[in-house]
Amino acid sequence: MTAVTPNPQSVSVPEFCDGIQYFSSDIPGFDTYGSTPVIGEGQTAIADPTSTVAAYQTLLYADALRYLILQVTASKASGHPGGFASQAEAYAALVLLGYKNIMTEVGHHAPGFYSAMFLDRSLEDMGITTVQQLRDRFRERHGLLGHLSGFIPGILAPAGPLGQGQHFAMAAALLHRDTLFPFTLGDGGLGEPYIVSAIAHFHTAYPNATNFLPVLVWNGYSQEHHSMVSLKTNAAMVDYWRGNGFEHVVLIDAKDFDDQNQAGAYVDSTAFSLQQRIAFAQAVLTKTDEAARSAMGGKLTVLIIKQLKGAGVHARGAKSHNLYAQHTLDNPDIIGALNARALPPAAWQLVRTNCERASGGPASKTVVTESVFPIPALGQLPLEAFVVGGDPKVSTTAMGKLVAAVGQADSAFVVTNADGNEASGIANINQALKIIHPTEDALYYQNPIGQVYEPLSEDACAGLAAGLALMGARSLWCSYESFAINGLPIWQTVTQAMAELRRPTPATVTLFTAGALEQGRNGWTHQRPEIEAYFAAMMRNGNVFPLFPPDANSIQVCYDWALTQKNKGIVITASKSPLPIRTTFEQTRQAIAEGAITLHESDGNKTVVFAVIGDMTLIPVVEAASQLAAAGVGVRIVSVVNPRRLYRPTDVAWDICSEPDGEFLSDAQFSALFGGDGLIGVTGGAANMLEPIMLRSQANRDTFAWKRGETTASPGEIMAVNGITAAALTKRALELIQ
Repeated sequence: MTAVTPNPQSVSVPEFCDGIQYFSSDIPGFDTYGSTPVIGEGQTAIADPTSTVAAYQTLLYADALRYLILQVTASKASGHPGGFASQAEAYAALVLLGYKNIMTEVGHHAPGFYSAMFLDRSLEDMGITTVQQLRDRFRERHGLLGHLSGFIPGILAPAGPLGQGQHFAMAAALLHRDTLFPFTLGDGGLGEPYIVSAIAHFHTAYPNATNFLPVLVWNGYSQEHHSMVSLKTNAAMVDYWRGNGFEHVVLIDAKDFDDQNQAGAYVDSTAFSLQQRIAFAQAVLTKTDEAARSAMGGKLTVLIIKQLKGAGVHARGAKSHNLYAQHTLDNPDIIGALNARALPPAAWQLVRTNCERASGGPASKTVVTESVFPIPALGQLPLEAFVVGGDPKVSTTAMGKLVAAVGQADSAFVVTNADGNEASGIANINQALKIIHPTEDALYYQNPIGQVYEPLSEDACAGLAAGLALMGARSLWCSYESFAINGLPIWQTVTQAMAELRRPTPATVTLFTAGALEQGRNGWTHQRPEIEAYFAAMMRNGNVFPLFPPDANSIQVCYDWALTQKNKGIVITASKSPLPIRTTFEQTRQAIAEGAITLHESDGNKTVVFAVIGDMTLIPVVEAASQLAAAGVGVRIVSVVNPRRLYRPTDVAWDICSEPDGEFLSDAQFSALFGGDGLIGVTGGAANMLEPIMLRSQANRDTFAWKRGETTASPGEIMAVNGITAAALTKRALELIQ
């Protein structure tokens, strides 16, 4: 095979190939097996996976992917070619068998996914029609991000942090039972502890939703060294998956087809003779078909392709993972690999035709995330208005009643919780919607068919809930505030993806309860309100809205609002203790729109303003207000419900969100709420959440916030440990106004 720069006068080159630097003059077998696309006109998949023609054209597609991956990454001397290259045959087989709803757990596979989206013309939706444009826009803003994003046409889900792809695949499988959702999983990422455990719980809860397919890319290496499972034998790897509940394990080992006597357990199929390359591709194609049919037929199935990392690109092993500054298109290793993978123009056209026809068209037109998932209208929720100043009520219980109504109106709605809803004052959710459990037990509200998903893993809880929202359905993730941090990486990934998603989708909503102030006797292990600093930082992202309802009326309005929002991450934090009713529905509606609401105001010779985040923290503030009033000082207590509204527009990246929300409190309104002679911000969580107020206030000001946990007998005592007492607030207020 010889690679040449084509002569436009003698070689007909498809227009989309503009930017390809090396073409082969011919390739063995093309006249025999490449004369006609294996997916015929009007067809959506290979008709006969056992045919040699199908195997040969699968091989061509795999090599086309390898070529594009390497040329695109080398055009920027940046990116990750090796991982995807080692499973190119498996990806090619899935597509040509008609399966395009493919996700990944591996963000480093992005160049391969982009190459696939280019070949089936999905990227034309963002103006990429040629290989040159593909090169130009790789790893550029408004182009092809370094890791996968929902911004890219045809890409179902984001991928960056390891251990997340299974959540998206399982959520999609739950919503679309007649569609297969394969996801690639690296053997480096397999070391993440929650991938297989998340699948195990999901399969126990939803034994009939097997229409997702892990595709383990077992190439022996992680990012910079051997993978931790590199020494496993094939039998041990099969036993691992079977031991974790997989009924069908399909393994294809390139070593079985090696005719070049390559050393080691992991080999490169691109070094085989043509005959053995075709044989390997044939095995991948038929075994992938077997695995797909098994998954769609009701068996929990995994497909494993074992091939050396970097197969067919510039290097092998971990050295193939990443390109460095020297890996430009002029680098000898890059040039050699591109020449080795070069195809003639006719082969490029054949590959494109097959990709276009597979699954009925470009992924950007056919995958499930390219259209809005239909959800039923909820109508008027049964909000219950409690009397202001009446008997104390539990906020979470009031919200639980609404959650139950949502689940009864929307069968796709799922509530996830790791610690138990009863402990959070929302047993009414379990009673109405039932915990999904194979053991039916009325005492514990368990039923095999329910809507409350309870794995003992915050990652699994957040993953399914956030994944469902990203796929277009309603969900709610409930957690203790102290443990939610374990699920935040996937929630953050989804929320960031929503900020750039090309379609509207319901907000991903959370309810965090049992805050530090309620967990005194449990000690510091259950007192971790530092999580609020996480959300405080995310507020500047533009689509993250932490909400702090001060009572049981307010929380109902907060949840009602959250259900109407699109492409947002909404965090509701509330206590599970009975607390006074301080607001009306209308006041909270105003607070959501403006950020805060005045709860109390009294006149005096000077005015101190308390900006309060939370519900329990109002207790010492109200007591301090009485002490200050007795001293002749005017006091205004402002409940901060929606702090994101209190930023200045220039503080937040709202204008680059796909569903922009640019509502912020004006300077005049801010002064009316927070203007005074002294200002004290009070929160039982991280002081960072008060930043919007402290940035804008011109008054003498200070903050009272969480410092650290301790074992105490009451909320008042833990607040005292952190300096949040009426006496301390009064003293500091007097100092500020003097």
